[in-house]
Amino acid sequence: MILHDYWRSSAAYRVRIGLNLKGVAYRAVPHDLRIGEHRAPEFRALAPQALLPALEVDGVVLTQSLAILEWLDETHREPPLLPADAVGRAVVRAMAAVVASDIHPVNNLRIGSALKSRFGADQAAVDEWMRHWMAEGFAALETMVERHGGSFAFGDVPTLADLCLVPQWYNAERYALDLAPYPRLAAAVVHARALPAFAAAHPDRQPGAG
Repeated sequence: MILHDYWRSSAAYRVRIGLNLKGVAYRAVPHDLRIGEHRAPEFRALAPQALLPALEVDGVVLTQSLAILEWLDETHREPPLLPADAVGRAVVRAMAAVVASDIHPVNNLRIGSALKSRFGADQAAVDEWMRHWMAEGFAALETMVERHGGSFAFGDVPTLADLCLVPQWYNAERYALDLAPYPRLAAAVVHARALPAFAAAHPDRQPGAG
């Protein structure tokens, strides 16, 4: 497998964790988002949106991190990323969507760049924008983890919810969000980060980090 990656992409971070948890070997091909390497024609030919991550496997290119992770869970059953029961799966998918559908899409590099170039925002305003939407999502997620969490975001084993939470927590730390209001999220992140699969996927341990 070839993972088209960027060390600080939270969507790619999710997929790295999933591949590590499943024990799947892959080769990372980095694309530096800061200088637009992902917009090269060769990569756009593979991934029409020119977004990361993309996973090449058996002659097919998979895109969108949650779709990749669902495929990974269906093709490599152990350990499962979703609970065994339908309600549990729906709850975990909802937790993941709080991050992947509601926080991340308005917090990524291209949004920050557009706020500056098209709307005249300075860096302080962009940072405040990032913190606002993270706080909105984390407040909801904190309640969900209070209802359904154990050692991890849902129950006592890592799930798709943790694969989304941990990279977003990393982003929250980068943007100096006040994390004190989210003790349950913080506890889940601590447990997850202690696992080798999560630790090995950390941005600081990827090619090109810095």
